[in-house]
Amino acid sequence: MKLPHVDKCQVKPEKITAYLLSESHPSGRHKAKFFSGFGFSPANWQQLSQALLQHAEEHAIASVEPSSFGIRYVVEGRLRSPDLRNPFVRSVWFIEKNSTMPYFVTAYPVEGK
Repeated sequence: MKLPHVDKCQVKPEKITAYLLSESHPSGRHKAKFFSGFGFSPANWQQLSQALLQHAEEHAIASVEPSSFGIRYVVEGRLRSPDLRNPFVRSVWFIEKNSTMPYFVTAYPVEGK
């Protein structure tokens, strides 16, 4: 099963620039090191944003977690990277109750893949 309403996915720029590619963010700095190692950079943050949108479009949902606020979707698969090594990552998306728009929450490497 694919992410519902994948054509409406949104990735806020600050999720990329101030979190995933930020070397100073308390929890994001480790992710920044990972993503930078595959050719993503703060100067071209749009590349990672686009790669995450493609990731959601191309891969099936690995898990679904309903809550009182909405539904959390986990997508796993290879992320298209600038250096073409395409790491295996998990991306997390959320659709709030009474909404059809998935928004990006986080992404990180999947160990052992």
